[in-house]
Amino acid sequence: MRRVAITGHRELPVDLQRVVDRELRRHLGGDGSPLVGLTCLADGADTIFARAVLDAGGTLEAVVPAEGYRRSLPAWHRAVYDALLPRARQVHRLPFAESTPEAHLAAGRLLVDECDELVAVWDGEPARGPGGTADVVAYARERERPVLVIWPEGERR
Repeated sequence: MRRVAITGHRELPVDLQRVVDRELRRHLGGDGSPLVGLTCLADGADTIFARAVLDAGGTLEAVVPAEGYRRSLPAWHRAVYDALLPRARQVHRLPFAESTPEAHLAAGRLLVDECDELVAVWDGEPARGPGGTADVVAYARERERPVLVIWPEGERR
């Protein structure tokens, strides 16, 4: 079984979303072994990944960083989140009340701890706050998890 987690930026421009989707699907198409995708189901990279996992015949495991996570998501994304969350075979709920940077960092660490490899949709820049993509990538590298970075050269957030 192949357990792949995602970390990545939110609010991706449409053209970048297309590139990320294509690269994720190429990577997840893999070796034919059962695929499990681990994600927090945020807007952006997480959602693109979740859809690619499901389209590849894989299963989802969702990580909910906090009780208030859903309401911290953009209003326009909540329907997407609500549609994807019930499709998760397993939901890991962290014990935080509010969706804080600390809750997001804990969620990122759980993703890494539960995966065999991490895919990062990451521009290579430092995190804008605790729990950002750069922090999750650094934790994965500390844990010696393989990390695949997807980011087109010259692309800006």
